[in-house]
Amino acid sequence: MNTYDLIIIGGGAAGLSSAIYAGRSLLKTLVIEKFSFGGRVKDTPKIINYPGFKEISGRDLINEFRKQAESFPTNEFAFGTVKEIEKTEDGFVLRTLRRKEYTAKALIIATGTYAKILNVPGETEFAGRGVSYCSTCDADYFKDKDIHILGSGDLALEEADYLSNFANSINMIIIHEEGKFDGNQLEVERILKNPKISYTWHSKLEGINGDERVNSLDILDLSDKTKTRVTSDGIFIFAGMSPNSNFVKGLVDLDDLGFIKTDEAMRTSVEGIFAAGDIRNKVLRQIVTAANDGAVATVYAERYIRKRGVL
Repeated sequence: MNTYDLIIIGGGAAGLSSAIYAGRSLLKTLVIEKFSFGGRVKDTPKIINYPGFKEISGRDLINEFRKQAESFPTNEFAFGTVKEIEKTEDGFVLRTLRRKEYTAKALIIATGTYAKILNVPGETEFAGRGVSYCSTCDADYFKDKDIHILGSGDLALEEADYLSNFANSINMIIIHEEGKFDGNQLEVERILKNPKISYTWHSKLEGINGDERVNSLDILDLSDKTKTRVTSDGIFIFAGMSPNSNFVKGLVDLDDLGFIKTDEAMRTSVEGIFAAGDIRNKVLRQIVTAANDGAVATVYAERYIRKRGVL
């Protein structure tokens, strides 16, 4: 069995920030990641709000995080899906889907979020065949196509701006009345000047249709309740995020949406388990706040370990 002082579950901005602080504290640390290190940050085309960088791609920024985290000899990195966490007298035992076991004196959960599935008719059927949740992953497939975007927040606005470099035209389906967005004003002003982007206001996506690929959408006008079928080569859905917290249900306290409840020291309801980044219930989910959470979580995890006299 592999034994560590600290195990960080999740290798995004929060997890890698945690690892940097763990390395500085000389904690024997394992960062375990389910898919690929970098989380959602690596799929962000352009970042203009991270201090120290006027503009940088998400992939370049998170690569700097990872290089710094990997520079500490006490840090180890592994791929795996944690399916079970058992609290013991000495700490915690983690078990993965591939039947690996790890033990740790403290845990930091930094598993982030994933794109919310709306369960609109046709959404699951056409996923990967005209329905997408990631512009940097799939933009090339929509070159010179006429597409739609669902959403009106910062993510939807940023992705619309990026996708306009590929698509012939973009129509944004927005639930609010004309002129209202949920994103920051700078992004709003940017896309309003983009000649490739148009808007369907006060409307809701009701269905996604097609044969081999998406070819049309059903849109409900919320003002007069009329439904219209419009042609489309595809749709990007940016309608919010859901937490990757299923594996800790019943272990730590979650809010009604499934986000992990913590205090300002990132402590969860279980002593020795901390949470950081977008997985926790908080008012702002940004790279800079995730990095902050990771630092705080590790500082308090180290204090917890030392207080128990097991370091």
